[in-house]
Amino acid sequence: MRVICHGGAGGVPDEPEPRQAILDEAADTGADATGVVDAVVSAMEDLEESPRFNAGYGGAVQSDGVVRTDAGIMTDEREAGAVASMPGVANAAAVARVVMEETPHVFVSGVHAVDLADDFGVEVERELVTDDGRDAYEGADPPEPDAGPRNHLAWLEGTFGGGASRSDAEQSSGDHPRDHDTVGAVAHDPETDTFAACTSTGGRTFALAGRVGDVPQIGSGFFCAPAGGASATGAGEDIAKATLTRRAVRHLENGLDAQAAADRAIDEFGELTGSSAGVIVLDEAGAGSAYNSEGMQTSVATSE
Repeated sequence: MRVICHGGAGGVPDEPEPRQAILDEAADTGADATGVVDAVVSAMEDLEESPRFNAGYGGAVQSDGVVRTDAGIMTDEREAGAVASMPGVANAAAVARVVMEETPHVFVSGVHAVDLADDFGVEVERELVTDDGRDAYEGADPPEPDAGPRNHLAWLEGTFGGGASRSDAEQSSGDHPRDHDTVGAVAHDPETDTFAACTSTGGRTFALAGRVGDVPQIGSGFFCAPAGGASATGAGEDIAKATLTRRAVRHLENGLDAQAAADRAIDEFGELTGSSAGVIVLDEAGAGSAYNSEGMQTSVATSE
């Protein structure tokens, strides 16, 4: 089993080593799994439980002070599941798997996705906001949660994505910046020649309550086909408009290897949008990654 994980494309953390150690552990966890779906979901769970990444516990706080999680998963057989806008659910990837394997649907959202998670044994009603996240939100002078979307939109004009709202303590904590710290994994099992891709996120800092970005959208935050799989991270609205992971996998289908496909997809993304993103790609021969942001940490592991 070969697994590649990413910890988000964005700024360079002050303390990259602890984040890299968690990424390495997640990749190892995935590589030790049986089956590609188990591989990517178990890798995601390691990252969703760490406040050093913007997924699950420690996810980005939306304009009403709530963390809502999104995730998507897909296999090379084009089986797929996605969830979005789930308060209190850290392990969003596991819920996306439930949608894929236990329902006739592709996408379930909001409180109904939370109910689905609860019925299938995924823990709900968890506190996902860290102390740092709460301090940053309260320090940004937010509107009342029930102030209405217009007031929330007026407030987030200067705060969406985190920006200047991060405190000095947060900037030096090693856990920030959080703007693009989505996590993702792609796995390949050479014995069965199967692939799976999965991406999980807490969204973007101080987005409008209920905002959903690229992560749970097939072909944007994640995509998989017989040629391989990809997971993306970065400026979600632009990734969705450019269908970044579908673009990367199409390059695999056209004969490029994983690294060349990642490079080509990010080059095209930058030309199309002028924005920043990263992508990891896996094919039967190996792994590739590319980004045009300041940094993106990745890890690759292969089972013995």
